[in-house]
Amino acid sequence: MVADNLALNRFHEEKPIENPLSPTPLQYTSVSLSEVQYNKLRLEASAFNLNAKAAKSKVKHCLYGYVHLWGDGGLVKEAFYGNRKKRNYVDKTVIGSQGFIGSSEMLDINPRPLKFLIKTESSQFSVKEGCILLSRSGTIGNVTFVNKTLSKLLVSEHAIRIEPIAFGGYIYSYLKTTIGKTLIKANTFGAVIDEIEPEHLKNIIIPDAPESIKQNIHELIITSYNLRDQSNDLIENAEKILYQELQLPPIEDLKPTYFDKTVDLRNYTTRLSSLDLRLDCSYHVPICNSIIDTLKKTAKNILLCKDKAISDSIILPMRFKRTYVEGHEYGTKFIGGKHINELNPTSEKYLSTTLHGTRLGRELLLKENTILITRSGTIGKVSIVPKHWENWAANEHMIRVFPANKEIAGYLYCWLSTDYGLQFIQKHTYGAVVDEIDIHHVGDVEIPLLKNELKQQEINNMVLQANDLRYQAYLKEQEAIKMMDDVIEGKIIRF
Repeated sequence: MVADNLALNRFHEEKPIENPLSPTPLQYTSVSLSEVQYNKLRLEASAFNLNAKAAKSKVKHCLYGYVHLWGDGGLVKEAFYGNRKKRNYVDKTVIGSQGFIGSSEMLDINPRPLKFLIKTESSQFSVKEGCILLSRSGTIGNVTFVNKTLSKLLVSEHAIRIEPIAFGGYIYSYLKTTIGKTLIKANTFGAVIDEIEPEHLKNIIIPDAPESIKQNIHELIITSYNLRDQSNDLIENAEKILYQELQLPPIEDLKPTYFDKTVDLRNYTTRLSSLDLRLDCSYHVPICNSIIDTLKKTAKNILLCKDKAISDSIILPMRFKRTYVEGHEYGTKFIGGKHINELNPTSEKYLSTTLHGTRLGRELLLKENTILITRSGTIGKVSIVPKHWENWAANEHMIRVFPANKEIAGYLYCWLSTDYGLQFIQKHTYGAVVDEIDIHHVGDVEIPLLKNELKQQEINNMVLQANDLRYQAYLKEQEAIKMMDDVIEGKIIRF
């Protein structure tokens, strides 16, 4: 009778509820001896990644056939990275110095180097305009195209230099696709730090589309990076006008006055009325006083960032537990301070729109021309939100400054992003372990207004134009990547 009990049978037939904390189901596959030999006798499972095998199969069966990225009939002439050597950093004012950046900063639209090397002693770090850079250690597979801006800098050996035979933009677009990234990461090795080597590019296959398609995709990428160069030139020229109008020398030329010059130690005095209940020395650095003294002579007025003529509001979201989801269909793209200087942030995190909808609308969503300032860790990175970031979300490590109007937004960004603006932001830094600032500190940052209002408006318009050019650059790149995806999927492309 017990055996015939329907309730008992139904109990046994019900599928157990899957534990969300259980480990990822085991993935397994078989590999042939020839595959092991092809992979240089590598025996770790990651070398035979299932997603990579599926991606490779898709490329092999695409409409246009395929070639190896580097090798006979391939698209790459050479791939290498600079030799390791001890880096002897120098001050940026030293004659012959050149900015040096790493494989994460190379993704920025307009990299601002903090380290400098003598150019003639560091030729192995130089990069040529038109080549492709691929991060090879740590975070694998980040890619950028060397334009005029980037060619002026030295880049660390952690980026592989890929010199194309032709159609560099086509190669770049492929490496930006999900398929391209998957194939690159499949070659990762290393017990502690993930790495890839240039020779692994010989294992990468790429669709062999007709030259007309390759040329079209290539030109879209070239146009995208030319637009970035134009935007960088506009912002650089805007800064030059700002410096001229305020009669500001390069900040390195400012010589603060110290109390006792006979000792090899920076020391200075401050008034009791200027303490602001802050007893940390960094808050009272004399260089800020020197800047203020100069601005009082050359600026029409000096307002605080919290003044209603400058900003409508300054917001810092509260900390919260984040719930991530897969893809933009269910969530909102979520970026961090590390990515705010990139055109299209490489973050692939998406916040649940269902669970965080109220907070997104109130605190997290970005609006065009909002100013973002990093508030912890690296203090004072400044970015102006381009149009394509609108309705994305940024984390609570960035302070949002909403400009009072469009007539001040570009000018405000221009000032805050200068070395002078950085000094005023960083002087408020506090924290025994992790450096931080808050909205009250940003609100107290001094903003000089120009006597020549036409010049101030010119600066503002140049920055806003630069921001729009970056949006256009984003659209061109996305068009190229979409076309590349169509090539992989075997869709017929008509012009």
